[in-house]
Amino acid sequence: MISTDATARQARTGTGAARAIPLSVHLLALSLFAMGSAEFLMGGILPMIAADLRITLPAAGALISAFAVGALIGGPPFAIMALRWPGRRTLFLSQMAFMAATIVSLLAQGYWPILAARFAMGLAYACFWAVAAAMAVQLSPPDRRAKALAIVVSGLTAAMVIGGPVGTFISDAAGWRGGFWAVVAVTAISAVAGLAALPAKTPGQAAVPDLGTELRAMQRPALWVAYATTMVTTAAYMGTFGYLGALLLDVSGVAAAWLPAVLTLFGVGAFVGLTIGGRTADRHPFRTLVTGTVGLILASAAMALFASHRETAIALVFLLGLAGFLLNPAVWVRVYTLAPDAPMLAGATNSSAFQAGLTLAPLLAGLPLSLGHGLPSVGWIGVALGVAALGLAFLDRRLSGQGTRNRS
Repeated sequence: MISTDATARQARTGTGAARAIPLSVHLLALSLFAMGSAEFLMGGILPMIAADLRITLPAAGALISAFAVGALIGGPPFAIMALRWPGRRTLFLSQMAFMAATIVSLLAQGYWPILAARFAMGLAYACFWAVAAAMAVQLSPPDRRAKALAIVVSGLTAAMVIGGPVGTFISDAAGWRGGFWAVVAVTAISAVAGLAALPAKTPGQAAVPDLGTELRAMQRPALWVAYATTMVTTAAYMGTFGYLGALLLDVSGVAAAWLPAVLTLFGVGAFVGLTIGGRTADRHPFRTLVTGTVGLILASAAMALFASHRETAIALVFLLGLAGFLLNPAVWVRVYTLAPDAPMLAGATNSSAFQAGLTLAPLLAGLPLSLGHGLPSVGWIGVALGVAALGLAFLDRRLSGQGTRNRS
């Protein structure tokens, strides 16, 4: 006979196990780190690519755009096609397609085949994003979904602050293709690990996914406001981040030798922000979103005003990463809250909104520079976008009817 105390201990243990984030979610983050590194690696090796292919630097930059466009437009269509595909197999096949396209880009000698292969890499990456985000939600307890999404998004953060720089270092030593061969190797490892560890069918996945239900869910106005929030907040912090190197060197007076270490502070802040946001966004999504957005506005304004003060600017690099990624779990979990009946298509469209923010960021932040203003002016673009995101957050709250109930 089992005692009452033992039964209580077992119940507590079972509850704790049920609420834990599965290891498979961390494997999804590893896969996103590997594939995302191919996106952030390009910036550091464009001159090498241009010299090797004998093309102009802007033409080499189009290789970045090709990947981004594939990732931008590929998510929703692949989500629709993948509705009836097993999630684990779809993730594995998308990684195989990504590796195949990457290998083609490395073996090809001409510019146009490489450009086409980069576009295909973006499509495969979008397919993986679409299924991985939905699977992370389905694998996790309802009250831990923001935490699970924060873990998956942390793979992209690691790709930005670790994968890109390490890949650049490898390319410096082994030629520009060397960093991408490393991406292929890590993607292969994560693909095999995911195939072994991910369940064949995720909890909460409908036996026969309904395309009509998913499409009807996409008609909700609040959902599109959430997508706009994702796009605008991403553009707000990534626009400033894109010009941080030049700003720190030319305005703040940071020595070139210290620049990589200072930029790493953005990644440290992003990790801290994701950790906090992942813990708070499940219970207080609106408060987490507003706190992160206000922090982003203040950090961007301070960067515009105090960029010439070296120590202050260095501290603001950390705060910019913290605020930008604090709100990330909130905007992601908001989408799945608004469309729980459309996890594939809703999540894929949010991934496209995120990519749209990455694409728009350098264009919007560069506007004041093209008008003759100094580098600190990019911070004011971050402020303007942050204010717009704050307005969208309150509009979302009003549209969803949460203004008077479920205050968080």
